Amino acid sequence: MKSTLRKNLGIFVFLILLGGLSTVSYGAGREVSLVFLSDMTGPVSNIAIPAHQGIKDYFRYVNEQGGIDGVYLKLIEVDTRFDMSRMVSGYARYHKAKKVLAFMVASTAGAKLLRSKAVEDRLVLHTTPAGEFQAKPSRLFLIGPPYADGFSAAMDWAMEDWKRKGKEGGPTFGYMSWNNEGGRDHLRGAREYAVRIGIKLLKPVYFPVGDLGFTSHLLRLRKADYIYMGGIAMPAPTRIILAGHQIGIRYPKTTFISDYYGAYWNFGLKTHKKELQGWVVTSYHLRGVDAGNHPLVKLLWDRYHKEPISAMKPFYLMGMSVAMTFKAGVKLALEAVGYDMIDGDTLYQAYQRLTGKDIFQGISGKCDFSATSRRSTKEVRFYQSKGSDLVPITGWRETPDAVSLYKWD
Repeated sequence: MKSTLRKNLGIFVFLILLGGLSTVSYGAGREVSLVFLSDMTGPVSNIAIPAHQGIKDYFRYVNEQGGIDGVYLKLIEVDTRFDMSRMVSGYARYHKAKKVLAFMVASTAGAKLLRSKAVEDRLVLHTTPAGEFQAKPSRLFLIGPPYADGFSAAMDWAMEDWKRKGKEGGPTFGYMSWNNEGGRDHLRGAREYAVRIGIKLLKPVYFPVGDLGFTSHLLRLRKADYIYMGGIAMPAPTRIILAGHQIGIRYPKTTFISDYYGAYWNFGLKTHKKELQGWVVTSYHLRGVDAGNHPLVKLLWDRYHKEPISAMKPFYLMGMSVAMTFKAGVKLALEAVGYDMIDGDTLYQAYQRLTGKDIFQGISGKCDFSATSRRSTKEVRFYQSKGSDLVPITGWRETPDAVSLYKWD
């Protein structure tokens, strides 16, 4: 009797364990993977962590609905710690893994290092919106409009703002950003665009990644009517504006404008509301009150997070947009070749057929991927800090093609 009981108990425990193990991998092996290579514990972790969470949550949401015709989406994470050797070793570890189709490489320099390998291995890289990747199309697909295009769109907005204020001629612009590939890339085409539309662009100011002292940098831009900033909102652009406030370079005389990684609607604006008023942010995905009110964003956040949506960082939507791109591409590739034949090459072909499709459900503008374009979208919108909120001041606007104005080697 006891042996029978032990036997039945053993079978029962085995079945429980088997059931638990089966939930680890969706779809009994019918999976396709995206590998996330990024700095999760260093200078860009304020972007990488929420972006990673946005991808993870969207994949989970799709998988809970049965995946894509029974094929499930898997996310593999590698913390590169802002170290290029870790970036390369992470790629080497996973590039031949079963049904790995794409990598998210959150580094301009890292993407340049891996570009030839992605071509050789016939895989896809999602990466930062560096202009070179648009000017020289390969297997690197940008997560937004090129940096120079976004900067040029901001100059268009500033020219409109200048004229609304009744000013003559064109304004003077300053530029500040990290002294790295991403920071320098903004000007490759935007400098030429400034000349084209009649904006005077002061000599750019670069600072080391991690630098928090900006007074001396700002003194070189004290004649600017608008200052465009790179770096991540917490801390770089926030600290730039605070430093400007202390030495009299402040809104409304000078308007600070961020690139895609600027102001958090729910962090810096709470603690430094007075100093950060008037801050304008360039964004290719919803921000501020728009982000918090989007139905799909709210659904995912409420389902997978205990904190209120007011705790969400804007780059959660950046991650969602990458995940939605991957899903849309996988779906097209599966329709074309089926699960057994899907690989990085079929995903590469599928991405080029996403042109003009509304794959982001309003989180970003329409997709622009094509045989000649590597921009996830050509559209941005502008937000401005007012009170404790980041509110929209434009709808979606198409960015200028500044990248084509630069003479690439």
